[in-house]
Amino acid sequence: MTPQRVTLITLGVDDLERSAKFYGDLGWEPVKRDEAIVFYQINGLVLGLFGRAALADDQGRAGAELGTGAMTLAQNFTTNEEVDTAYALALSAGATPMKPPEKVFWGGYSGYYADPDGHVWEVAMNPFSPPNEDGSFTMAP
Repeated sequence: MTPQRVTLITLGVDDLERSAKFYGDLGWEPVKRDEAIVFYQINGLVLGLFGRAALADDQGRAGAELGTGAMTLAQNFTTNEEVDTAYALALSAGATPMKPPEKVFWGGYSGYYADPDGHVWEVAMNPFSPPNEDGSFTMAP
């Protein structure tokens, strides 16, 4: 068994249809969908959208208020222009702008937005660790 891995990330959402439309407007295509959940296959792992209340119940915390923003999901790109394009696409799909893409202290270029449920996404270009051809990411040592 490989302990250092993530296979599925599930985001709790308030309105599954609204969230599925948002990710669809970004060009994401579900691999499985029913009335309760939407799954997207992404480079070796899966992202799921699941009702926030149902997620709390599934976790054994029925009625818990599940928060957002304490973590960041990220997409890395090859160029600053790709970052700008991804950021603009997210905003046009209904994302809330947080920090427009800009040069950052560590030598890259990045910006942040929040999806309709407040989940924070970073779009970035890291000149020290560019994405692989298939879009996956391997951090340079």
